[in-house]
Amino acid sequence: MASAAPARGVGGETLAPHEDVAVLPVANPILLVIGIMTASLIQVLDTTIANVAIPHMQSSLGATPDTVSWVLTSYIIASAVAMPITGWLADRVGSRRLFIGSVIGFIVASMLCGMAQNLEEMVIFRALQGVAGAFIAPLSQAALLDTTRPSRQSQIIALWGMGVMIGPILGPVLGGWITENWSWRWVFYVNVPVGALCLVILLAQLPSRAITRRRFDLFGFSLIATALGSLQLLLDRGNQLDWFASLEIWLYAFLVASATWVAVIHFSTAKQPLFDRRLFANVNFVIALVFMAVIGMVMFATMALMPPMLQGLFGYDVVDTGLVLMPRGVGVLVSMQLSGILLRKGVDARWMVSAGFLVGAWSLWQMAGWSLEVDKYHIVMSGLIQGLGIGLVFIPLQGTAFASLPPHLRTDGSSLLNLTRSVGSSIGISIMVTLLARNTQTSHADLAGHVTPAMTSAFDLSSLARFQQYGEAGLGVIDQMVTRQAAMIAYIDDYWLMMWLSLASVPLVLVMRKSSGPAVRAGPPEH
Repeated sequence: MASAAPARGVGGETLAPHEDVAVLPVANPILLVIGIMTASLIQVLDTTIANVAIPHMQSSLGATPDTVSWVLTSYIIASAVAMPITGWLADRVGSRRLFIGSVIGFIVASMLCGMAQNLEEMVIFRALQGVAGAFIAPLSQAALLDTTRPSRQSQIIALWGMGVMIGPILGPVLGGWITENWSWRWVFYVNVPVGALCLVILLAQLPSRAITRRRFDLFGFSLIATALGSLQLLLDRGNQLDWFASLEIWLYAFLVASATWVAVIHFSTAKQPLFDRRLFANVNFVIALVFMAVIGMVMFATMALMPPMLQGLFGYDVVDTGLVLMPRGVGVLVSMQLSGILLRKGVDARWMVSAGFLVGAWSLWQMAGWSLEVDKYHIVMSGLIQGLGIGLVFIPLQGTAFASLPPHLRTDGSSLLNLTRSVGSSIGISIMVTLLARNTQTSHADLAGHVTPAMTSAFDLSSLARFQQYGEAGLGVIDQMVTRQAAMIAYIDDYWLMMWLSLASVPLVLVMRKSSGPAVRAGPPEH
């Protein structure tokens, strides 16, 4: 009889039997995974599910188009500011208490958001929801790794990654369906029963790491909070204020630059900084941070561009948009499972990351060749290919980043990885939306200069003025056609830029080191 295959870690290395044991074993790991993944999914969904309901909120809450955007901005800023202290809080109060408290806070804040009667209340409750949700993502990832033996960690990372990647894809579709069939308030109320079920499972199964008395780096946190808060405000309000034509944007830029500069000096010299310096001495972890920012910029910017393009230029409704975008999630599911299998078989993660970015760049190259006549088949295939590329990048990066981190640094590491992905997505979306608006105007001016009577056989431009308002309507039709073509050109320009960004990231894999295997169970440093 053939002997059983030896256990392998996330880097493909052979593990001794005594090494292949979870840091925090649990009685019913499958049930715990369901509870943790449910918490992760509702948190990730809430980053995008409310976007579709914004126009409905505007009329109900008596807000203007400019002020209603704070419903989204308050959530993003609160989440970004709170996420860096996840590791310290988990050490201070216990990972179990913090996780359960975060889920309770998220449920309560979701209920309050659904009950909000004016914009001020909604912004406050969304900020509370953002703070509570900020801790869920890094804690869920760390909890799954702690309760899974090393030989199965690549699979559990793949499972967690599916929720993180598919959530933003499903969010707009689910939010649109709920808003159309029920009410925008149910976009938030739906978190209550699902969150309650998740909470019951966590209370019964979730273990906790030992509590560590760790001094809080208030100065370091203040610097990080200032830099992240100012950056989010700069990105969210830049387009409205015409960027650096506004003194307010210059102020945000100064705060970002000065706080970041001082933070780098502080974290390099402080005795007990907010983040353990050993995280940044790990080459694979630092490279993973950079790649996570790129994934955030490319994937989330693409997801932000696709729905308005499909609905505004091609006339798709919410349901059709969701169906056309769904294959991207299928691609992510397939490639994440495949990458987990390849990792366990010892395939070098660096080759997988390179292949993933090249596949993603290929999909963007296809999208850059679209026109207003593109059919659903090409949209679906490009999305499927991009999903395959994302899955090939995400799992190997997570695996190599955590394989060389000791368990007590996982929560801090997870919070930083999630933070860089979030910041990267904010930067990517802001840049692409700004370029889209400006390139649309530029292309419109270029195209309008080439509109001649010979090109408009349906209209006699020289005689339209005689028909007064009907002539103006004819000119309006021509202008709409030109605007539609100009917008398509601007979308193509964005896809070209993201393709080159993906290709430019590939050489970074040369700096990565092959994983040396799961971390030893070193205890936390003394403070």
